[in-house]
Amino acid sequence: MMKQLFLSALFTVFALSSNAQTYPPKDTPQLEFALQLKVTLGEAYGIDNTQHGHRTVIPITGGTFEGPGIKGTIINGGADYQLNAPDGRTELEAIYCIKTDDGIYIHVRNRGIIANGKDADGKPTFYFKAAPQFEAPADSKYGWLNNSLFICAPEWTQEFKGIVLNVWRVK
Repeated sequence: MMKQLFLSALFTVFALSSNAQTYPPKDTPQLEFALQLKVTLGEAYGIDNTQHGHRTVIPITGGTFEGPGIKGTIINGGADYQLNAPDGRTELEAIYCIKTDDGIYIHVRNRGIIANGKDADGKPTFYFKAAPQFEAPADSKYGWLNNSLFICAPEWTQEFKGIVLNVWRVK
């Protein structure tokens, strides 16, 4: 009897899942440009054979940032900690602080993925996206940074020796 009930329940689950429908989302999130960070970097160094793999540390030595209603400098002393896997995937976590032109310090923790791979035709692909989180004083005009999700993507230019990160707020 117990076996019959189990098989009946299992059949019901499979029958329901085969008829399941996907409904298009009603509200697709939009992106709004938030700021651009121009980050200067120090010399990278590696730590081989950790229990998690090869670790690369890239010191953050300074830079600037600017966006609608926000502008300032990147504080020396942070770093980008990257964990490199043999398959070409890298997990990154950059931790640093920024200071607005009006003297407000904001903590930044940026986690992301860099992946080298191949598409269906065997052509090389490169993926690099991250999701910065900001910690700003709640009672400041930058408190909005605490209450939104953000994504960023890199941009490399010959005019700037470092990394440029374009950041969008998910609306």
